[in-house]
Amino acid sequence: MANIAKCPPLTRSSVQAAHELIKPYIHETPVLTCQTLNDLASTPQSPEALIGTPFEGHPPAKPKIFFFFKCENFQRIGAFKIRGASHALERLSKEELKHGVVTHSSGTFPSTFLPPSHHPSPIPTVFPTDLFPSLGNHAQALALAARTRHVRAHIVMPSISTPSKIAATKSYGADVIFSGSTSEEREAVVADVIKRTGARLVPPYDHPDIILGQGTMALELERQVADMVRREPGLSVHGQKESKPQTKGQEHPHEREDGTPFTDGDGYVASPPTTQERPHKTNEPGILDAVLAPCGGGGMLAGIATALAPTRTAVFGAEPSFQGADDARRGLLAGARVPSVSTLTIADGLRTPLGEIPWRVISDGAKVRGVYAVDEGQIRRAMRLVLERMKVVVEPSAVVGLAVGLWDEGFRGVVEREGGERGWDVGVVLSGGNTTVEAVGRLFGGEGEGEGKGERETGRVGRDGGRVAENVAG
Repeated sequence: MANIAKCPPLTRSSVQAAHELIKPYIHETPVLTCQTLNDLASTPQSPEALIGTPFEGHPPAKPKIFFFFKCENFQRIGAFKIRGASHALERLSKEELKHGVVTHSSGTFPSTFLPPSHHPSPIPTVFPTDLFPSLGNHAQALALAARTRHVRAHIVMPSISTPSKIAATKSYGADVIFSGSTSEEREAVVADVIKRTGARLVPPYDHPDIILGQGTMALELERQVADMVRREPGLSVHGQKESKPQTKGQEHPHEREDGTPFTDGDGYVASPPTTQERPHKTNEPGILDAVLAPCGGGGMLAGIATALAPTRTAVFGAEPSFQGADDARRGLLAGARVPSVSTLTIADGLRTPLGEIPWRVISDGAKVRGVYAVDEGQIRRAMRLVLERMKVVVEPSAVVGLAVGLWDEGFRGVVEREGGERGWDVGVVLSGGNTTVEAVGRLFGGEGEGEGKGERETGRVGRDGGRVAENVAG
C-alpha cells in the first residue's frame, strides 16, 4: 500500500478526488425504495416484541421512516469492496505495482472430511455443507482491480476453501496460493509471498486509501436521492404534508421519561448509550436525514462518515450482536477499540474487528452518531423482507442496517424524537449480494429463528474437532 504518511487526509474533498479516480472501474449502483418497508418501519412494534429488552414496559417508538437503499450488491464482484481496492491501486505508481499485489482471503469449509493435518483426532470430522460466498469479497475485488490494470495479484487462500470460491478468484486472473486454515497460517504465507516476489500488501479496510474509496458510495447516494426526490417529491418524508415536529425528549432522546438512561439487558445489545449527542435538524426534501451502514472492519462506515461529515446527514453504524460481533458498539461504550472478535454470526462479512484507522473516525461523535446491534433472527427477517418484498438478492451482512431501522428501539426512538411527526429519510447501504441459492436455502430451510442457528457457520478446527470462530476479513 501507499505510505500512510503520504496519503490524502480523511476529508470529503479526498473522497471526491477518490471518486474521480475510480469512476472508470466501478458501477454507479442504483438506489431503490420500497413502500412496504417504509410502512413496516413506520409502524410501532408491539409491546410483546419489547419483552426482555431495555425498552420493556415502555411505549414503543412511533417513528416515520422512508428508506433509500444503496444497492452495492449490484456492484462489480457483487459487493462494495471494489471501490476501496480500485482506489488503493490507483494510488500506487507503476514502479510500486511492478511486483504485483497480495492479500489473503478468509476460508470456508467445504462439505468434506478435513485433511488429517487439520484434525488431531483419528476420527474425521464432517462439516455441514455451508457456503460462505461473502467471505473474501476483498480478495476478489483486489484480483479484479489488478487484472483491470494488468497487475499480478497473489491471493492466499486456505486449502479447504470451497471450489466455487477458488474458481471465482481464479476467474479474475489471480495467482491463488494455498495455506492452512487459520489466520496465522494465511499471514505467514502472505509474508513469504512478499519476501519472494516483492508484492505490495493491500489490506481490506485498515488504510486511508481503502477508506476513501469505500466512502465514494455516499457521494453517489446523496446525489441520487436528490435527483429521485426532485422528480418525485412523495418519495421523501419531507415531501409529505407539513407537520409540526415533536419536541418532547429531544434534548435527551436516549433517556426514559424519568431521566434514567437505557441500559443493556442480559444478552440484549440495543445500543442507545453509544449514540453521540448532537443537534440534528430535520432536512428538506432530497437531503437524507441519516445513513445506516454495516460495520465490520469499519472501512466502509468510516468512509461514509468522512464523506458526509460536513453535511446535514447523520451517520450510524450497524452490527450483528451474536457472540460479541458488536465490537464497535462495545468499544464506543468502553471508550477504547476492541482488538479482537471471535464470532460465528450469520453476517459472516462482519466477523472482523474494527481497524485502528477506521476506529479513529467512528469514535468521533461529530462523524458517527452511534452504532447499533441486531440479533441473528432480526438479520434473517430483514434478509427475507429484501428477498421477498424488494425482489433483491443480498447476503446477511448487507441487511444489518435495515434490521436496525425496523427493530432497534434505540434508533427508532431517535427518529421519533428528532424527526417528529414528519420523520426521517434514511439511506441504507445494502453492502453486497454474494450468496448462492444453496446458501439461502440452508439459511431459511427448517428455519429456526433463535440465536446461534448458524447455517452459514464456519471457522478453524478446534482440538475437539468442533468449529472455532476466528477473526476474518471480509
